[in-house]
Amino acid sequence: MNIALSFLIAGAVFFTTVQGATAQSTSTAVRHAYEKVDGQTIFFREAGDPTKPKIVLLHGFPSSSHMYRNLIRDLGDSYHLIAPDYPGFGESSFSSPDDYEYTFDNIAGTIDAFLQQRSIDKYSLYLMDYGAPVGFRIATAHPERVEALLIQNGNAYSEGIAEQTWAPIMTYWKDKSRENEQTIIKNVFTLEGMKWQYTHGTREPTNIAPENWNLDYMKISREGQHQVQLALFYDYQNNLKLYPKWQKYLRDNQPPVLIVWGKNDAFFPVPGAEGYKRDVKDIDYNILDTGHFALEEDGALIASKIRAFLTKRNIK
Repeated sequence: MNIALSFLIAGAVFFTTVQGATAQSTSTAVRHAYEKVDGQTIFFREAGDPTKPKIVLLHGFPSSSHMYRNLIRDLGDSYHLIAPDYPGFGESSFSSPDDYEYTFDNIAGTIDAFLQQRSIDKYSLYLMDYGAPVGFRIATAHPERVEALLIQNGNAYSEGIAEQTWAPIMTYWKDKSRENEQTIIKNVFTLEGMKWQYTHGTREPTNIAPENWNLDYMKISREGQHQVQLALFYDYQNNLKLYPKWQKYLRDNQPPVLIVWGKNDAFFPVPGAEGYKRDVKDIDYNILDTGHFALEEDGALIASKIRAFLTKRNIK
């Protein structure tokens, strides 16, 4: 075989491989777009065929839909996934508190309206951290729309609140003083505070990409952001008051629940995961040896758990 022919064959093989890879990855390409809702511009990531079962991914603090960047790519061949940024988070609009009230009621209302505008009316909800109070408000308003709950350190039980870690915020609930605000700002909103949330409790901190906390720190350092986040910290006490309502929703509606819970989470310990066992009959319970942002260390495992869980329940 001469050299010219060898190059032609090699080129053809390479072209075929690249073309095949491109064709295969088309369904898992991540789209990035914006939607006007309630006077807000909501940024969202989306992947997969809109005719396939839908998964709505609701992010936690201090992150955004960025935390789902890998999961939606991993699952986009089989599901239609959509991950919005809340108002004031990520790439969504960041309005002044004078123009938009930053409460969990209001954020849930905006995200609910976003889903309805996008004609997403039947879905599984992925709840993580702040995603739980946002998602449970949506689920209790529209129980008929929820096919399943996929819960990663998304709390709905009083025993799932780590009082030592939450102490500064609980103090702030009792006394909304400048001094208590500064305690939170100096400990939570710093670059080191962001990094700690991602690396604490992980098996190997060097596996966690630093752009996670660098991106969050950049966003939370914008002028006026501290006031927005403090407003949500203060409002979080109202989530605890709704726990009985959310638990009743679980008992009455019995959505299938997948638990993938980082056991070393300093904010929401394992008793919060155990609480779901009391109220849900169809539960797939998995405790993972990692921290708060379990997807960063166990993303592939969680993706496989979601596939198996939804397939077994004919959500496919």
